[in-house]
Amino acid sequence: MKAEDAAEMMDTEQAGNRFKKRAAILIAIMAMFLAVTGLGGQNATKEAINENILASNDFNFFQAKNMRQTSFALAATEIELVALKDPALPAEAKAALEKKLEDYRKTIARYESEPATGEGKKELLVRAKKHEEARDHALKQDPYFDYAEALLQIAIVLISVAIVAEQVWLSFFGAGLGLIGAVLTLNGFLLLVNIPGFG
Repeated sequence: MKAEDAAEMMDTEQAGNRFKKRAAILIAIMAMFLAVTGLGGQNATKEAINENILASNDFNFFQAKNMRQTSFALAATEIELVALKDPALPAEAKAALEKKLEDYRKTIARYESEPATGEGKKELLVRAKKHEEARDHALKQDPYFDYAEALLQIAIVLISVAIVAEQVWLSFFGAGLGLIGAVLTLNGFLLLVNIPGFG
C-alpha cells in the first residue's frame, strides 16, 4: 500500500467519522424536540379533557339553577294568581304569602345573576363558554403535536439508517422531515399558522 492510498483512506475515514458525529448530534437534537413535542401533545390532550369537564360541570350547574328558578317562578305565579286573589284569605295569611312571594322573587333574581359568588346563571354561562374556548384551543393544538411527533420519529429513524448505511443524502432527507416536525411543534404551542385539515 502506498502512502498516498493510506492518506486517502484516513481522509475518507475522518470524513465518515465527521458525518457520523454530526448525524449523532442531529439525532440528539431531534430526540430533544420529540420529547418537547410529546410533552406538548400530552398537555394539550389533558387540557382539552379538563376544560371539557369544567364546561360540562358549569352547564350542568346552569341547568340545575334554571330548573330551580323555574320551580320558584311557578310557585310565585301560583301565589299571585290563586292565593292572593282569594277574598276570603285572612290578612295575616295574605301578608305571609306576600312575604313568601317577595322571597321567591329575590331567589329568582339571585339565580339569574349572582356576581358575588359567580354562581348565577349568567355567570355560569360565561364561565362555561370560557372553558369551551380553552378546550377548543387545546384541541386545535393537539394535531400539530401529533404530526410533529410522527415526523420527528421518522427523521430519527432515517438519520440512524443514514449512519449505518453511510448514505449522506438520507440524513438530509431525515433532517428536512425533522425540521418540518420542529416547525409543527412550535406552531402547536403558538398556533401562529392555521394549516387546513389540522383541526
